[in-house]
Amino acid sequence: MKRIVALLMLAAAGGAVIYQTSSVHGTFAEPLLLEIERGSSTWSVARQLAAAGVVSRPEWFVAASLIAGRTRPARIQAGEYEFRQAASPMDLVRRFVRGDVHLREVVIPEGSNRFDLVRILSSAGFRDPEALLMKAPEGYLFPATYRYAKGTTTAQLLGQMETRFKQAWRQAAGAEQVKPDIVTLASLVEKEARVAEERPVIASVYLNRLAKGIKLDCDPTVIYAALLEGKYRGTIYRSDLDREHPYNTYRLKGLPPGPIANPGVASLRAALKPAATEYLFFVARPDGSGRHVFSKTIAEHNRAVTDYRRGQQTPTTRSTPQSPSGKRNNAD
Repeated sequence: MKRIVALLMLAAAGGAVIYQTSSVHGTFAEPLLLEIERGSSTWSVARQLAAAGVVSRPEWFVAASLIAGRTRPARIQAGEYEFRQAASPMDLVRRFVRGDVHLREVVIPEGSNRFDLVRILSSAGFRDPEALLMKAPEGYLFPATYRYAKGTTTAQLLGQMETRFKQAWRQAAGAEQVKPDIVTLASLVEKEARVAEERPVIASVYLNRLAKGIKLDCDPTVIYAALLEGKYRGTIYRSDLDREHPYNTYRLKGLPPGPIANPGVASLRAALKPAATEYLFFVARPDGSGRHVFSKTIAEHNRAVTDYRRGQQTPTTRSTPQSPSGKRNNAD
């Protein structure tokens, strides 16, 4: 009690300091991260801040905490905090009370599949993501930039991604009920498209082939089948095309049994509202633009494939590497 009274007297005597930045050491050359452990006392936090140079005197922070808490120390929330510039002891107390913790960031690109996510989340420091991701719903983990506090679990992040997918679906479809076939089609579009305006056209090609009972011949599905079996070697081989697998659209007609990646909003919209075309084929242009040549007949398509292969052999027009589906002949 005597200590509290003394601190309150100190606060009364030097109240201006508690509200001014003069009681800190100024800006830091680099951002400083400090982790406040759960259950830490006000004094232990004050000493930790003083040792790191965030405050010049720990008692100023404690006094500010007493003022904020009205004779009792304000409740400090645990977590990782980032410090970049000077702040008064009272500003610091208010920040700790709010729980204004440092947020980390992880970027999930559009078209990432569960195998990509294992790599991305492992690199970001998440523990054992593989076990959960192998059971996670492929195609329903929305690709975006996620900010999270230290200690966030893989399960918690995946929950955020599923929530974001539902929001994206409502944004694209204007409805709550998710249509699995649309999500699957959107995943194929996501893996094939390199140029935004081509997404609805690519969706139309697949829908036209489905309507005519023609196999989709979608290379990304072949890759996904190989990944599921742990046999993908970085490119597509004849053995991959011949593999009997539910996801191999070179062997089976119709859509694969589920998504092969996580599509973004643009691909969901393309699958929901495809272009009205009669195209049945497409192949990448050899100029590295990421665009495709779309064809209605096999004769047109074969000419486009020949042009592509010639372009690949010309050093000045050699295209940037893309997904193998843009390079293969999609004819039956």
